[in-house]
Amino acid sequence: MSGKLFIFSAPSGSGKTTIVQHLLKQDFKLEFSISATSRSKRANEIDGKDYHFLSAKEFKQRIKNDEFLEWEEVYEGCFYGTLKSEVDRIRKEGKNVIFDVDVVGGTNIKKYYKEEALAIFVQPPSISELENRLRNRNTDSDEVIAKRVEKFKFELAFADQFDKVIVNDKLEDALTEAETTLHDFLSK
Repeated sequence: MSGKLFIFSAPSGSGKTTIVQHLLKQDFKLEFSISATSRSKRANEIDGKDYHFLSAKEFKQRIKNDEFLEWEEVYEGCFYGTLKSEVDRIRKEGKNVIFDVDVVGGTNIKKYYKEEALAIFVQPPSISELENRLRNRNTDSDEVIAKRVEKFKFELAFADQFDKVIVNDKLEDALTEAETTLHDFLSK
């Protein structure tokens, strides 16, 4: 039997990656879908573990061959995407696939897999809380934070295209809600 798919999308700073990492440690038979990218591999990264590293030429050829569920050219010549073969491999092993993708990618994956996938949108309780979280990371300039807040407003418009919205006000509550959501979907 093929595994089910869990798509997590959220604005930066919502806690999506923390929730996904937590769920991977639980007993849901989850495997993370490794994205493909055309960017150069960093020194500490491993091909097939961190990303599937492809040349820009190979990435474009795979786009032409319809090998991606979703892809995006983040900036000129730098692509990111989800290979259909990666998802098929995980599902054939009887495992469930978990994605940590942007909202456009998340909605595209949901459209492709329909009822086999559960799309979950994670959002902070407010714009001001998102801004506080981004500032507390101490990793971004004021300009970058302002851009991320603007992007959040754009991404929030996609929330109604997701099956479930989890408001991450208190992390422990969000983790419990995510676990319950996965359990309920797997029980169907």
